[in-house]
Amino acid sequence: MKGKLVYISNSRMPTQLAHGLQVMSMCRAFTQNGLQVELLVPRRVNRIREAPFSYYGIEKNFSIKKILCLDLIFLNNRSIFFWIQTLSFLLSVKSYLASKKYDILYTREQMVGLFFKNFVLEIHSLPKKTRKFHKKIWEKAKALVVLTPFIKQNLVDLGIPKEKIIVSPDGVDLELFDISVSKEEAREKTSLPQNKKLIGYVGMLRTLGMEKGIDTAILAMKRLDENTSLILVGGSLDDINYYKKMAMDKGLENRVIFTGRVSHQEIPIYLKAFDILIAPFPENQHYSYYMSPMKIFEYMASKRPIITTSLPSLVDILGSGKALLIAPGSSEGLSSGIESLLELGQKEVYSTEAFEAVKGYTWQERARKILESIK
Repeated sequence: MKGKLVYISNSRMPTQLAHGLQVMSMCRAFTQNGLQVELLVPRRVNRIREAPFSYYGIEKNFSIKKILCLDLIFLNNRSIFFWIQTLSFLLSVKSYLASKKYDILYTREQMVGLFFKNFVLEIHSLPKKTRKFHKKIWEKAKALVVLTPFIKQNLVDLGIPKEKIIVSPDGVDLELFDISVSKEEAREKTSLPQNKKLIGYVGMLRTLGMEKGIDTAILAMKRLDENTSLILVGGSLDDINYYKKMAMDKGLENRVIFTGRVSHQEIPIYLKAFDILIAPFPENQHYSYYMSPMKIFEYMASKRPIITTSLPSLVDILGSGKALLIAPGSSEGLSSGIESLLELGQKEVYSTEAFEAVKGYTWQERARKILESIK
């Protein structure tokens, strides 16, 4: 497909949050599908000094334009400052694009619908209370891209035509994660112990203040033998300190290892170092019906067995033998699952099925399907 796509993202770039990687990956994927891509982001106060392309390890095959806005959020995180920043950014974008030619306007920002028409809106969650302006924006959009069938059904129930809604889960850079590195080599590169059974988790330890099952994982370690360690890769300093204290209180300070944040390019090596990968999400509405966690696709691409919880959003991706599914919130279920995979030799079955399935979830394929649907 030829033409120009403009992607509007009202977020710091780069950012430690997962949406930054998702936006950058999709811009690259749209470029790989033949489009000229320009990413518009606000010029905001940012403690991360590294350039976005090097921060995410993404080749510079599209352009990034930082747009002026009134950013006071760094002084105070009150909602009024968020709205001032958002509206000033979108007004600047409107002015910037007034004389520009493009074929597709793509965004994850609902408020774009107040300033533009004929745009494609990607929706990752729905507001707690749907207001008239939300529905007007959804109706105004050329197409809506949602992560799960559950979000689509909610929109249809609100009166949005199902024909304009595209269900498209997140994806993975298969070339980055499908690497030929042995477990021993990976442990040497990451300075992880060679003689231990390593259970790995990668990603933020909490999201928007919500638990992600790290407490369950730490409690599960109490039931496992002394030769088993839990490796937690990622997380903010506050969250790391919180869970470090929990591990110490349980007498597990030597068996729960925190690496802190690592670059995205290093994550494939860490995944290869582990015996089992876990994603013990607790049960709530967001995790059950709205999320499409990038970590799951990265896990699948690593050819390592996965244990996660039997939530609808995860069953949709990992059901039918691609992972061991356990009850959410159960440390006993998690420890039993780990023991069964380590002892019964089922690891290869799960990892093979998951890897074959993830070939259909690359960013490039995701972009292709979206473009085909809106063409």
